[in-house]
Amino acid sequence: METDYAVARFLKRDIIARYEIPATIITDNAKNLNNKFINELCAQFKIQHRNSSPYHPQMNGAVEATNKNIKRIIEKMMVNYKDWHEMLPFTLLAYRTSIRTSTGATPYSLVYGTEAVLPV
Repeated sequence: METDYAVARFLKRDIIARYEIPATIITDNAKNLNNKFINELCAQFKIQHRNSSPYHPQMNGAVEATNKNIKRIIEKMMVNYKDWHEMLPFTLLAYRTSIRTSTGATPYSLVYGTEAVLPV
C-alpha cells in the first residue's frame, strides 16, 4: 500500500509540479501503477491513464529501446555488477545529454530548452 501511494506522490510532486500535467500516462499493468491512488490522481488532474498490453513488451517499443540503451551504458560504466545502482545517475546524465538521431537534439535540451553544462 505504501508503494502504491509513493508512485502517485512521485507523479504529483516530481512530474506534475515540476513540469506540467500530462494529457496521458501509459504504464504497464503493475499493481503499483494501477491502484486507487493513481486513479484518484488521474481523475483529479484529468489525465488519461492507459495500460500497455500485458506480456508483450514490444508494444512499448520506444521504452524498450531506451531501456536497451541505458542498460548498454550502465554495462560500460560498471566495475562490479553489484554497483550498477551507483552508476545509474551518471548513466542517465550520459543518456540525457547525448543527441538522439530521431530529433537531432538531446533529451535534456528538449526538456529544459538549453544544453547541460558538462565538464570537458
